[in-house]
Amino acid sequence: EVRLVESGGGLVQPGGSLRLSCAASGFTFGATYMTWIRQTPGKAFEKVANISPSGSTFYSDDVKGRFTVSRDNAKSMLYLQLNTLRTEDTAMYYCVKGTNYAIRGQGTQVTVSS
Repeated sequence: EVRLVESGGGLVQPGGSLRLSCAASGFTFGATYMTWIRQTPGKAFEKVANISPSGSTFYSDDVKGRFTVSRDNAKSMLYLQLNTLRTEDTAMYYCVKGTNYAIRGQGTQVTVSS
């Protein structure tokens, strides 16, 4: 059974930082593309970043230069470092197995507010 568990969200002031984690199990993590997506109420999912098994990365224009995706294949862990946070980054963040958004964890809430 595929299991994805996100953690690390919270309330942070604009300009602050957070590190999100995603613990993966139930599949061959080291051979799988992984994606971070986010969603605000009433809006569609938005791709934030993804990372290949070998570590090649992609970022959306909104987060490029501020967020960093990484992975530890030995630990089956996915990470997203969020720096220079803005109020518009407020969202529920999910990790996704591959590119099928239906295979995601329960999410972790990031709220950026002063």
